[in-house]
Amino acid sequence: MLGSALGGAARYGLSGLAAHHVGEAFPIGTLIVNVTGCFVIGFFAVLTGPDGRVFVSSDARQFVMTGICGGYTTFSSFSLQTLNLARDSQWLFAGANVVLSVVLCLVAVWLGAIAAGSLNQLKGF
Repeated sequence: MLGSALGGAARYGLSGLAAHHVGEAFPIGTLIVNVTGCFVIGFFAVLTGPDGRVFVSSDARQFVMTGICGGYTTFSSFSLQTLNLARDSQWLFAGANVVLSVVLCLVAVWLGAIAAGSLNQLKGF
């Protein structure tokens, strides 16, 4: 529960910061949270996996990946915001939110996995 509380607090802070600086016409805060959360989970999964450079217990992996990342990423918020955009006939924003979220989150988890894989290959670190 602590992990999800920490992730939720981080999500709240970053989403609010983005909304304050960019506005709320497009849910950029949710997009930023989902993309960064995907990067973190991809990076951490590879870095701490069976062939990873860093050993952590299965409890620590669950704490970070299920707790923090699960509390941080906001798929339910993404879904509701996309539905509201569609209901308001903001079809371009609704479609952009779906495409950008899916594509950028997949790219982020891939980049996180590549970054951790590269780190795993370093000698003497």
